[in-house]
Amino acid sequence: MQGEVMSERVDAARNRAAVLAAAEALFQREDLDHVSLASIAEAAGVGKATVLRRFGDLLGLVDALIAPRVVVLRDRVRSGEPPLGPGGGATERLHAYLDALFDFVLDNRTLIRALEQYGPYAYYDNPASRFWIEELADRLRAARPTVDAEYLAHAVFTALRADVIDYLRQFPHMDTPRIRAGIHALADPARESDTT
Repeated sequence: MQGEVMSERVDAARNRAAVLAAAEALFQREDLDHVSLASIAEAAGVGKATVLRRFGDLLGLVDALIAPRVVVLRDRVRSGEPPLGPGGGATERLHAYLDALFDFVLDNRTLIRALEQYGPYAYYDNPASRFWIEELADRLRAARPTVDAEYLAHAVFTALRADVIDYLRQFPHMDTPRIRAGIHALADPARESDTT
């Protein structure tokens, strides 16, 4: 009996890894409209019921893929080296955070796009996004005490959506450095005037 349970656990772990690998590959190369639980199950060599049982739905699968990456960035924000982690000047901390979020979106944009397409507020309602927005509001308050930090955090976070960045990058004159600079200028217009 114990051997059967152990074999089942090994199979479950192998199936989970196969599903995650298949989902990652499909999200990287397919049009998001064509990625489904059925296509992921087929690519992983498991039944759709296995994927449903393990992840619930496509959103659960996207969350499982992005969660470890979120943890890495959150740990750097909470306890990493300054200015991204604790310490450093308020303005420096704000801009280090904006760079980290921007890089995170670029590195994970296909998964974030999948999350964005899941529902009208899925991007904003997940726990990771709420953490990013709250942290951004805190850093804005510290760097720019006279602004409505809560509103501005939501506005800047919206500008950091993967679909917004991808849309802008389709224009020849709108390269990644220009978009990054625009995010910084939106959050802190004084920085733009300092660099011109």
